[in-house]
Parts: sequence; structure tokens; C-alpha cells
Amino acid sequence: MPSPDHASPILTVAGVSKTYEGGFQALKTIDLKIARGEIFALLGPNGAGKTTLISIICGIVNRSSGTVTVDGRDIDKDYRVVRSMIGLVPQELTTDAFESVFDTVSFSRGLFGKKKDPAHIEKVLRDLSLWDKRDNKIMTLSGGMKRRVMIAKALSHEPQLLFLDEPTAGVDVALRRDMWEVVRKLSEAGVTIILTTHYIEEAEMMADRIGVISRGQLILVEDKTELMRKLGHKELTLHLMEPLAALPEGFSDYDLSLSDDGAMLTYSYDTKAERTGIASLIRRLAEDGIRFRDLSTKQSTLEEIFVNLVEDRS
Repeated sequence: MPSPDHASPILTVAGVSKTYEGGFQALKTIDLKIARGEIFALLGPNGAGKTTLISIICGIVNRSSGTVTVDGRDIDKDYRVVRSMIGLVPQELTTDAFESVFDTVSFSRGLFGKKKDPAHIEKVLRDLSLWDKRDNKIMTLSGGMKRRVMIAKALSHEPQLLFLDEPTAGVDVALRRDMWEVVRKLSEAGVTIILTTHYIEEAEMMADRIGVISRGQLILVEDKTELMRKLGHKELTLHLMEPLAALPEGFSDYDLSLSDDGAMLTYSYDTKAERTGIASLIRRLAEDGIRFRDLSTKQSTLEEIFVNLVEDRS
């Protein structure tokens, strides 16, 4: 995967908000920059504002305030050029059930003023394992195949920026992994990808950076690895040679817990305390004659970090 170009963002969202009639504020002053070539995952519970933000960037929903530029072009002043640079795969399957796969994808390309290019359409369909279905009517396809057709339609005009709004919703596990591979290939080809998802595993597998949105506010944007380093909770479990009746005295500096049978001692720590904390703990235990026969470690997942972040804002 090519390294994202952070010096030249392809998307800049500045001070964007959205208030609907009746006073409901769906978005509250969103500021965001997306690097050229990166895969960015936007996480958030239902109603958090993910789809509203994407719809504003794609020109489907009018914002109440703020500016949006794609490759330096304002989405209002240069809307024709900007729209041709963007591909969108919406949550809902919206396509003509009686058209063939090849025809509906070709028609989408024409909507953006692009010349016919059967070779490009063939490549897109082959990449998405749809070439064998090219003459099938949409109505005959499975739900997973229909979602692939939606991705093909979004790629038909060769966009630089691709939005995937819950791309694998309702798709079985095998097909979901196939679609992850498609996303990787697109990224390697230089397409910048922004995806919203409820599958935390999807973001953990695919994304370069993670954004968390809750109640219309972007509460965190962080490099995935750095996010897990800073917020990830870790545990070291020592399987003791001899059970303990109680926690050893003089270890109040450590976050320790003892299993009910006294056979396992668990130390909870963050990344900052990892090196010095573990070394000093094991040294202190040895000095007290507490020996262990095995040890294991566990790190919190991105899902646990996400749940904790959202709960903290509720």
C-alpha cells in the first residue's frame, strides 16, 4: 500500500455543521483532513452523523455552515469537477432491477460525462468478480452481488475519492473478506477511501486512521496504531507455581488482581508503564519468593476502545 500523502490532503472539511428543520443538530462543527491515498474509517453508533457527513461531502445534503474542498476545489463552486472525482457506495441498494450488470455500470459512467470505455468496465467487473454476471439482470443477483454492483457503479467513472457507507452490511463473512481485498487493491491503485462501518474488525483490518463520531461531534481522529498504543488496555497474567491466599503486601503501586483460586495473578497496565512496570513487578515478586510457571498477555481490541470512547461521551 502506498504511503498516504499527508502534505497534500485530498479532502478538507472545515467548520461543517448541519441542523435540520425543527432544530435537530445532526453535525456540530466538523473539522477533518483526509490524506491522499489513505484508508480512513469513520466509526460511530447509529444516528451519530456518519451518513450525514458523507452526504454533505458528496453534495446530496446541504450543510448549514462550513466549507468542503476536494483536491483544493470547493464542492459548490466547482461541483461538476468535484462530483466527477467522487465515488459513493450508499447503504441502500438503489439500481434498476431490470438492467443487466454491464449496462447499469456503463450507464453510471455516462452520467459523469465520461466516454464509453468497455475495457475499463470489464476491468472493474473482473476485479469485483462480476464479469461472469455481466449479462445477468440485477434482480437475479444475491444481496452480496448487488452490493458489489454498487461498488462497480461507484468506480465506473474512475474516481479519486471513494466513499463506502457500510459497504459490507448484510454480507456474509466470506464475501466481506473478498471485498476487503478489493478495497486493498483500490488503495494500492491510488484511490483514497473513506468508509463507515459497524464492523470494528473491518476498521482494524483496513484503516490507516480512525475517526470516531458521536452525537454529531468528531471526538477523535488518530492513526490506528497510535490509537491502540495510547488507549489500549493491556494485561499480564502470571500462572503461579503455588496458589496465593491473598494479594501480596507491598504491591499497592501495581494494579493487581488475584483469581478466585489464587493460581493466577493479573497485572493491568497501559503502554507507558509496559517496560518498567513489568520488569519491576517480576523482580519484586522474585524477591518475595513468588514464582510463576507461565505468563500470557492480552491487549484490548479496537472495539473495546471504541465502546469506551462512546460511553464516555454519553
